[in-house]
Amino acid sequence: MSKQAGMKALVVRQLGNPVPSPTEKRPYAVIADHPTPQYLAPNAVRIKVAASGLNFADALQVMGQYQVKPKLPFIPGSEVSGKVIEIGRDVRTLAVGDSVCAVTQGGGFAGEVVIKQGGVVKLPDNVDLVAAAGLPVIFGTAHLAIKERAQVKAGQTVLILGAAGGVGVAAVQICKVLGAKVVAVARGESKAKLLTELGADAVIDTSANHQGGGAAPGRQIAPEDEGYGALGGPGAQNQGPALRDLIKKAAPDGVDVIFDPVGGTPFAEALKTLKWGGQIAIIGFASGTIPKVCYVFPCQMFL
Repeated sequence: MSKQAGMKALVVRQLGNPVPSPTEKRPYAVIADHPTPQYLAPNAVRIKVAASGLNFADALQVMGQYQVKPKLPFIPGSEVSGKVIEIGRDVRTLAVGDSVCAVTQGGGFAGEVVIKQGGVVKLPDNVDLVAAAGLPVIFGTAHLAIKERAQVKAGQTVLILGAAGGVGVAAVQICKVLGAKVVAVARGESKAKLLTELGADAVIDTSANHQGGGAAPGRQIAPEDEGYGALGGPGAQNQGPALRDLIKKAAPDGVDVIFDPVGGTPFAEALKTLKWGGQIAIIGFASGTIPKVCYVFPCQMFL
């Protein structure tokens, strides 16, 4: 098989805003004939990419703010789905023609990727190939935190911050499969509606301009005033109920597990609702602020 033909790829040539304004220069460009990966290791496979997942970490990497900083120029993208078009001589678990998804650790926004077989998962025939691009990182992260580390069990209460983001949506679904009660926190009426449809037992809508009163678990719970105190920001001077109070309304006995991809003030508020001996899954800091824990009580925290 010839590897001389070029492929389409998104190439970052300089660090900058991944969503530039009309007056800003894009830090990336789409190249129609970028060279394809040439070397295929004995334990690797070549995948013709059908779709690539777009994650918050990809945006941070384009800005130069992610912990992994590849040398310029580089192709971002950490997860893909597609068809296997070539296999290394030592590969035994995959075959040409298999539908797969994979963790790429960069290079995913391209027409082809070469990945070691350990990072590739064969998909059942009935799985939508495009949708599967969002499985490895998002659902993999949520599954590892909830099932493997926190070992969530039926009947436990899990608080999910940033629940309308990719990893949050995955966490809601995984928790419900495990039989847990889910208290989901998100910002915006449409996001709250989505989380309710996904099965969240209680949804806290933190929109500053959302009007509504408290509600019983299983319905949406929203702050009543603008300037939502728990999230900080302009005008947030304790005008509305604190996030911890809304969580306690949804889970009067406290929560067993906190799943937090946000950080910042929401983490500090959520911490006040954790049961004695509860668990905290630190997924990330989408708020831009790494929280400080200034008091200690028996709990298990993991990254």
